Amino acid sequence: MDATSQRLLMCRPTYFAVDYAINPWMDPSGPVDAALAVRQWEKLRQTYLDLGHTVEEITPVPGLPDMVFAANGGTVIDGKAMAVQFRDPQRADEAPAYRAWFEDAGFEMYDPKHVNEGEGDVLLAGDHLLAGTGFRTAHASHAQLQEVFGYPVITMELVDPRFYHLDTALTVLDERTVAYLPEAFSPGSQAVLRRLFPDAVHATMADAEVLGLNAVSDGRHVVLPAQATDLAAKLRVRGYETIGVDLSELRKAGGGPKCCTLRLRQGKASK
Repeated sequence: MDATSQRLLMCRPTYFAVDYAINPWMDPSGPVDAALAVRQWEKLRQTYLDLGHTVEEITPVPGLPDMVFAANGGTVIDGKAMAVQFRDPQRADEAPAYRAWFEDAGFEMYDPKHVNEGEGDVLLAGDHLLAGTGFRTAHASHAQLQEVFGYPVITMELVDPRFYHLDTALTVLDERTVAYLPEAFSPGSQAVLRRLFPDAVHATMADAEVLGLNAVSDGRHVVLPAQATDLAAKLRVRGYETIGVDLSELRKAGGGPKCCTLRLRQGKASK
């Protein structure tokens, strides 16, 4: 298996907190250790650097505790960047901050016509875009994604509110293989996944419940939550090298490694 060098965007959780609840993971009455969240995030960032990836950072904005989840900041493919429109008003101000970063970085910009929460719900798998809907990203946004990026879009209907973004229920391992939790999808979407990825890795509910599928793969190395031990074992059997990281503090807001990581695809050669 060949690893592909990646350019990634991250946001330090300087202002991380759980001040509101917009998904089932969030409990504003529970304790949050912001310093621990930063240390865990720094470990994730260093893991990417150790693997030879490039990590860029966007400056965190006070009052936006979920800005650490950079995957929701946009979708970037072939040098084009689609900005986002969040469902929840608590996150709305993240959208212009990320849009400004993409524009300054020289990406060709597109603005969303509908609710679209970026790479949290839009995953490039080979020559298809898998696009989640059901809780956050509007189904109507999928047509615009296809027009902007020129990839066939496959709608994935999510049915379990714990797995509210596609990247909490499915991870792309390489251009031909994914891992996913079947129970997180509608029957029709499960049938599509079986047809598209007959050799997919199926995760257990136990691993999904620690956000084990919120993982980042470069085609050889898979960075995933350390607590997802069964999934890691299945991936190693398939020949992937797994690297477990502890993001338990950020999980209190419903985030894992992939949530913290946005892939910046410059052009067709860097798919």
